[in-house]
Amino acid sequence: MESGALLKDLNIRSVRELHLANKRVLLRADFNVPLDAEGAITDDTRIRATLPTLQHIRKEEGRVIVCSHLGRPKGKKNTKDSLEPVARFLAEHLDCEVLLPDDCVGDAAGHLVANQRPGQVVLLENLRLHPGETENSEDFARKLADLCEVYVNDAFGAVHRSHASVVALPKLMPARGAGLLLEKEIEVLTKLMQSPEQPYLALLGGAKVSDKIDVVENLLPQVNALMIGGAMAYTFLVAQGFEMGKSLVERDHVMLARHLLQRCAERNVQVWLPVDHMVVSEVAPDAPARIVANGAIGASDIAVDIGPQTIALFADVLAGTHPGSKAPRTILWNGPMGIFEHDRFAGGTTAIAKAVAQTAATSVIGGGDSVAAVRKAGVTPLISHVSTGGGASLEFLSGKPMPGITALRGGRR
Repeated sequence: MESGALLKDLNIRSVRELHLANKRVLLRADFNVPLDAEGAITDDTRIRATLPTLQHIRKEEGRVIVCSHLGRPKGKKNTKDSLEPVARFLAEHLDCEVLLPDDCVGDAAGHLVANQRPGQVVLLENLRLHPGETENSEDFARKLADLCEVYVNDAFGAVHRSHASVVALPKLMPARGAGLLLEKEIEVLTKLMQSPEQPYLALLGGAKVSDKIDVVENLLPQVNALMIGGAMAYTFLVAQGFEMGKSLVERDHVMLARHLLQRCAERNVQVWLPVDHMVVSEVAPDAPARIVANGAIGASDIAVDIGPQTIALFADVLAGTHPGSKAPRTILWNGPMGIFEHDRFAGGTTAIAKAVAQTAATSVIGGGDSVAAVRKAGVTPLISHVSTGGGASLEFLSGKPMPGITALRGGRR
């Protein structure tokens, strides 16, 4: 099913269906990008992902007004939370003048929007400088609504949040719709849930079973195999009777992990878990590390990454060369294989990123550290779809209602 048909089924209009010419179009983007100490953007993936929607609105002669959040200023003004670096990026890549008022609402924003010339883009200052944004305040949403005539949401990374610019605002705007990025995210993730090409392998990592339990439950009817790494795997290994020393284990979810393994067995879903680990006595960049197999982890050991045997095993399964495995035609990956923040413990995650990229499967990366991993490994162009929302993609795949998507329903042109 194509994205246009999906949106139609959801009673949501695409930005391609909206009348934009000479209209003030407020585009809700997700420009929550990482910045270094000097305020330079260190990963521009999310901005680049929304450029097609921005260019479409400009091509249709809409007057572009963009809004986004950045960081967590909690309603307090702070220079480091300004969208000024984003404004510079947009000016360079859109080859136009980008105006940045000192606030997202109020006199300065209103003046720039009222006097906006053709070709100019107005980027409103960080939405979260106002408490009303995270409070889903209708009063705050009305102030944003006063600036525009058409609303477009392209912020997939925020659609799971009940925030004013995502939920209250579109409900005030009869002319509303989804941007090209949001449309693509809905298309790709819906296919993973409803009609993935088989065999389908879900590769899950990260810290906690509890963060991904709903995803596992929702995907079980579709997947043929689960591959689990990161600290999430340690809870499953404890459920199988292995000791994990001082590794991060969700003791209160061991019974749940055991139950999931049983469910997988009943459904003939193959589960692949690590067979060896890199362990340290303390999580520090210079801590001595060694490789140990399941069953040999000491009482004071902390597992921080998958070991070389596991890397080889996982790579063989992904390639379909391991005995009893079939090369997957669809791969979903969400979550690192170890403590990816430390370069010394990122080897397993990087190796898996390269292994996923080398497959012929349709590969979908579900946001977060997995995106950073494929970027670090230099294989982003080889991935079929890199989602711009870690938390949002997890909630979508869990089958939970997405407030920001629901709020777009029923709009007119």
